[in-house]
Amino acid sequence: MAKKKIQKTNAIRLVEQKKIAYIEHEYAWSEQDLGAGHVSEQVGIEAARIFKTLVAVGNKTGPIVAVIPSDHELDLKKIAKASGNKKVEMLHLKDLETTTGYIRGGCSPIGMKKLFPTYVDISATKFERIAISAGKRGLQMEIAPEAIVELTRGRFVELIH
Repeated sequence: MAKKKIQKTNAIRLVEQKKIAYIEHEYAWSEQDLGAGHVSEQVGIEAARIFKTLVAVGNKTGPIVAVIPSDHELDLKKIAKASGNKKVEMLHLKDLETTTGYIRGGCSPIGMKKLFPTYVDISATKFERIAISAGKRGLQMEIAPEAIVELTRGRFVELIH
């Protein structure tokens, strides 16, 4: 039986263009189940290696991207300090798609409309690969944390409590 072709997202196109190794994981999702626990069960990756992409807004920089372990909260003071902002607040959900090109539950740090300052939690370096959204709901990609930093011109910093 032929494998169903997965529609390429901006994130996947960019990773392939740079010839970076990744593993795709497609899974069933629902509006009620966008959390990492569900993703972990569906794709068989331990929750500690599933990272979520959050977008915040700094008073000096504008949009900034945080990639953090899915079972943690973003420390706004830490990302403010790392990004050179005095104050940082989360981007309003209604502005996510127009700002990044992605929707909630399908937001990848790779392949956004613009290259925003991106910060990956230092804990990602403990793993050979972490899972992040591949740019749409129901699609994750396992990729080396260093590749995320390379593709986003990001930095590893401490972002969680």
